[in-house]
Amino acid sequence: MKLSKVMHVASVIVGLAGVVTFLIAVFGGSGAVFGITKVDALFCSGILILIAIWGQVGTIHHMMLEKQGEIV
Repeated sequence: MKLSKVMHVASVIVGLAGVVTFLIAVFGGSGAVFGITKVDALFCSGILILIAIWGQVGTIHHMMLEKQGEIV
């Protein structure tokens, strides 16, 4: 399996984790999510989504280099 495919799958998993954390933080009933406050959970979900976006940008760059044959 190519490295770009692994990077893509990893960033999708991280993005889904960020979205799930966001939904639980927003629609959760109590004042705490996963043992932390809702505000901290929202910050964590935002960071996870940013990591996923950065991973996708890296994946696109890696795929372009693979097409040119620069990375095996």
